[in-house]
Amino acid sequence: MELLQLKYFQTVAYTEHISKAAEQLRIAQPSLSLTIKRLEDELGTSLFHRKGRHIELSPSGRILLKHVNKIFTAIEAAKMEIQSQTEQAARTIKISISNPRFLSGLISEYIACHPGAKIQQGIGSRSVIQTSLKKGELDLGIAGPPIADEEIESCVLVDEDIVLALPSGHKLAGQAAVSLSQAANDPFIALANNEEYRSFTMALCERAGFVPAINFELDSGLLAEIVKLDQGVALLPVSVCRKLNLTYVKIADMDSTYTIGLSWLKDRHLPPAVIELRDFIISYFQQRYEAYKVY
Repeated sequence: MELLQLKYFQTVAYTEHISKAAEQLRIAQPSLSLTIKRLEDELGTSLFHRKGRHIELSPSGRILLKHVNKIFTAIEAAKMEIQSQTEQAARTIKISISNPRFLSGLISEYIACHPGAKIQQGIGSRSVIQTSLKKGELDLGIAGPPIADEEIESCVLVDEDIVLALPSGHKLAGQAAVSLSQAANDPFIALANNEEYRSFTMALCERAGFVPAINFELDSGLLAEIVKLDQGVALLPVSVCRKLNLTYVKIADMDSTYTIGLSWLKDRHLPPAVIELRDFIISYFQQRYEAYKVY
């Protein structure tokens, strides 16, 4: 069993498609198929089952993937330990977030305190961040809701209040709090490109007894413009409403908090620079707790 075989297996496991994996690995598909077959022969078990045009891991494959992830994580950890002994305390920190607002303001403060910091930041869905952490491709990830995985350590950064954003002249504007069902007949404006948050807000509406009519799906900047143009209401984090100067009211009849978490891989050696940024992020959110709550 060779590391190259295991890397090929890991790539097929996450793409669930031989052709896509071969393209990603830049090798011929027959060569990849043969490598997987030889690995199965060596282990004496099938690692994948066909599912239409795709493939999925067999029970044996899931067991192997778990251990393969640990192998490559351990190798990456060894590299990092070696690097940390050879002037790599200032190595590039790789962090990915599911929403740009999670690091807005934070990074500039961190760099001001650590002018030599090197940070590579990406945007990804919660599931992509989870996979990248397990594959050792990321140091830290921020997502909502927090990632729950036996191989990943997560801590809650904040439980943010979600409020109902309204046009300034809306009939509900000026009230201290409302029931979400009072907006059931209003057109809704949704945040685009954030499936986890969309699922959360749809669930809130369903708990209130209705399915919202989505007229627009936009990023936060355009969303604010459309709300102010009296084109609908939106379920938004209170910090976003304050930043964009939107009119909003508290939702009184249900728990409408959205939890944001910071994650890293368990049992992985974290270089000093990564630990420093991790602790800074936790402290940053703790110090600004009130900005995420409605009082």
